[in-house]
Amino acid sequence: MEMEKFNYDNRTVKDFMLAAIVFGIIGMLVGLTVALQLVFPALNFDTSFLTFGRIRALHTNAVIFAFVGNAMFAGIYYSLQRLLKTRMASDFLSRFHFWGWQLIILAAAITLPLGYTSSKEYAELEWPIDIAIAIVWVAFGVNMIWTILIRRERHLYVAIWFYIATFVTVALLHIFNNLEIPVHALKSYSIYSGVQDALVQWWYGHNAVAFFLTTPILGLMYYYLPKAANRPVYSYKLSIIHFWALIFIYIWAGPHHLLYSALPDWAQSLGTVFSVMLIAPSWGGMINGLLTLRGAWDKVRESAVLKFFVVAVTAYGMATFEGPMLSTKSVNAIAHFTDWVPAHVHIGALGWNGFLAFGMFYWLTPRLYQTKLYSDKLANIHFWIGTIGILFWALPMYISGFTQSLMWKQFNPDGTLVYGNFLETVTQIIPMYALRAFGGLLYVTGIIMMTYNLAKTMLKGKLLAEEPAEAPALAAHGAHGHESFHRALERKPVLFTVLVFIAVLIGGVVEIVPTLMVDSNIPKIASVKPYTPLELEGRDIYIREGCNACHSQLVRPFRSEIARYGEYSKAGEYVYDFPFLWGSKRTGPDLHRVGGKYPHSWHYNHMWDPTSMSPGSIMPRYPWLFTTDKNDATLNTAYTQKKMKQLAKLGVPYTQEQIDNALIDLEVQAQMIADELNKDPNISVKPNEEIIALIAYLQRLGTDIKVKNQTAQK
Repeated sequence: MEMEKFNYDNRTVKDFMLAAIVFGIIGMLVGLTVALQLVFPALNFDTSFLTFGRIRALHTNAVIFAFVGNAMFAGIYYSLQRLLKTRMASDFLSRFHFWGWQLIILAAAITLPLGYTSSKEYAELEWPIDIAIAIVWVAFGVNMIWTILIRRERHLYVAIWFYIATFVTVALLHIFNNLEIPVHALKSYSIYSGVQDALVQWWYGHNAVAFFLTTPILGLMYYYLPKAANRPVYSYKLSIIHFWALIFIYIWAGPHHLLYSALPDWAQSLGTVFSVMLIAPSWGGMINGLLTLRGAWDKVRESAVLKFFVVAVTAYGMATFEGPMLSTKSVNAIAHFTDWVPAHVHIGALGWNGFLAFGMFYWLTPRLYQTKLYSDKLANIHFWIGTIGILFWALPMYISGFTQSLMWKQFNPDGTLVYGNFLETVTQIIPMYALRAFGGLLYVTGIIMMTYNLAKTMLKGKLLAEEPAEAPALAAHGAHGHESFHRALERKPVLFTVLVFIAVLIGGVVEIVPTLMVDSNIPKIASVKPYTPLELEGRDIYIREGCNACHSQLVRPFRSEIARYGEYSKAGEYVYDFPFLWGSKRTGPDLHRVGGKYPHSWHYNHMWDPTSMSPGSIMPRYPWLFTTDKNDATLNTAYTQKKMKQLAKLGVPYTQEQIDNALIDLEVQAQMIADELNKDPNISVKPNEEIIALIAYLQRLGTDIKVKNQTAQK
């Protein structure tokens, strides 16, 4: 059998790995800063681009797309070439992918702290960057599929199934969730509003976790764990069941993020049912991974790489048990909007994603640089520091989450809330936030130790950028004989990809299309009107400052929430909200009924110094919203009419007369608010300051359905 000689491309693998390490340190340091800001609000430094609301999104994007994304690509580029016994099809596409991805990360690092955000969880980047992501992602996919087509290995190994599913599904999710209409180069509005936007966003948000943070990492697990243990995967049949069940069921589960919300009940129920079903394929994958190590536990005790892998797979099992549990209505009623959710998320991010990446880096580096790891002892110390860091991060947040929920729901015998002041529930958990920050510090210390260890390893060896290899041509493998259906399918990558696309498309179509197309799913409310020009500008300031990172705008139909906030939220109230702002966590109180609750002066003073209105508050100050000797906070109205025109295209009933008179109407409303504020002898404000617009928006929230006799549905 004639052997063909070729070289594996290790340079791209090395570049992605180094980028992952660098951005991992940066992203986690930003996360540590965010954690400390909740303990010491002064660390916001009264600076707009360093405030919690802006850099919290920077942290999540850096960890997900810069750290995990680059690690994922490093692992895929290394394993794919060896599983297919061929070099990547295009060196140009490999380089384009690498540099394009890093430029996208750089763009995110610049725009998010400057307040350019769509506000959507895990999809905050604005429309030009979204387009760049789509282009770079397609380049990655084309290179991968092309490489599969020119392979020298007939069958596709299980890891490649997960890589294909990742490419197909992330492309689908990214494109549909980020359909938006531009206003200018760094501002757009989602084409979906309110309930529809919430459903599409969490269809994306949940499945970004599924198909960016789970399926590709499972692919890496199926390659690197058996390699490190020098043992075959436990069960091929279990791999098949794990893969197809997981990708089919996962896509349906998004609505479980919206239980007890204004989303139609049938969609909530579907999300719950499929989320509970997810535990079976998820644990099938965990079992397949752990049982691969059967008989190899002596190796685990000695190998830091295998220790990282074991804890990673165990964390995957924990997170995928907890996810379905949180998807049941009884548990969700306790956990949603509390610190339980970040604890759950970080078991996956720090344990599953982080530890698998660390183990992979420790395994890859000596092979890329043709040497031994500089220090096994340091790697083992990293493992224990990282593990303790995860425990210090997550356990206080579980305690915090239970504390929040119990305090929010507790009533006196006379039917009043025991903790009527939301701030009482915040000050109670600050010690838990301090412990969480300590856990983050330990975790960051571990990754810095790893960086030192790997740098010393690289300096000791030499990069094998072009690794010689040989394999027979695909045609030389001869007849394949009798095969099972799935083995035959593995020889047909195009058909395999099409079937993957169909499997993930079904759930999305069933859940999303009726909500978008059937008008009766979102009943209208006669009294709900579009935002005025000033309120619209105030809403965009609210989005810019990331206020929805701490405040929800969704009163759920619970006795405790109605007693605390007012009437529960209705689907029809959100029809003009582009995008929706329901939020994911309540570090501060819900704001959907805040309109008219306080005088203008309360909001003015609260934004200037939150502790003046709420002693002990951990909310940052927002002095850049006020015009002072050091700051010009003049409201930019250059795009107000363009914003209204674009929203009118999306169905907001702005008339041409309203658009033409927008700036006049804005000035009139702003002057009224300023006049009211200036009655206070301690306040001096001009009507063109940004704080005026923000106050206008806050005072509008929840007031539409307070109009008597106008809540009848059309």
